[in-house]
Amino acid sequence: MLIILISEFHRLFKNEGLTENIIQKFQEIIYDYYHHAGREFPFRKKITPYYVVVSEIMLQQTQTSRVSQKFLEFIEQFPDFETLANATLENILKVWKGLGYNRRAKALQQIAKKILDEYEGILPDSVEKLKKFPQIGHNTASSIVAFAFNKPTYFIETNIRRVYIYYFFPGRNDVDDKEIMILLKKIMDFNNPREWYYALMDYGVMLKKTYPELNKRSKHYRKQKSFKGSTRQLRGKILSLLVKNSKLKEEELINTLKFSPKKIKEIVKQLEKEGFLKIKQKEISIAK
Repeated sequence: MLIILISEFHRLFKNEGLTENIIQKFQEIIYDYYHHAGREFPFRKKITPYYVVVSEIMLQQTQTSRVSQKFLEFIEQFPDFETLANATLENILKVWKGLGYNRRAKALQQIAKKILDEYEGILPDSVEKLKKFPQIGHNTASSIVAFAFNKPTYFIETNIRRVYIYYFFPGRNDVDDKEIMILLKKIMDFNNPREWYYALMDYGVMLKKTYPELNKRSKHYRKQKSFKGSTRQLRGKILSLLVKNSKLKEEELINTLKFSPKKIKEIVKQLEKEGFLKIKQKEISIAK
């Protein structure tokens, strides 16, 4: 494996700036680690536009270890955009259970329907077009295009941020993503952006084990709020109970869940408004 002391890299970068030599050394370090210790995931083995969309939506705010098995279960049940578009929301939520953030599951079906209705079942390879889809912002659109089509795009996620802070911003505690983006655009493997992003992410995961505080040096760092007792936890519990029981009355939810009745009623109304639930004759069920 290629070994270079981080202090030596920092010294070279300080003296030279972002020269071709620095770019080459950085890419060699990242790729060398990836080729020796890169991670394996089912969504990296067989790459199709559909598989990439499913995995990238699943990976939003969820660790890869949790996504791997669920991804296999999901594509077995819903193997393509058409199957997913025609599935019931209840069945989708059943398979999705355990991943959390159920809005993503609903959005995935909406994405599938939009691709069938507006793009003849073919995923567009345009970042700007994908940003108009539900649950897809700039980063997700860019990652989908890079991984599905191996086209160069530019995005920053937590592991990528960690790598750039470590190598290019020694001693800084206020690193702005705009600064990282300037470097990221100049240091790109234009021949194989898919593998370059895989390599960056895997290196970032490795760094986290040794330097867990790195991302706190980002200007954009925010401490994650506690899940226990949160609105997100209650939303998940309500949907989980209804997937399991088909129909429940409001008072049954209140008696089962350890949350205030007022909060439960608020969330039920919110979920109905979002299209997750149907309320008919005081009975609550998953919307069709």
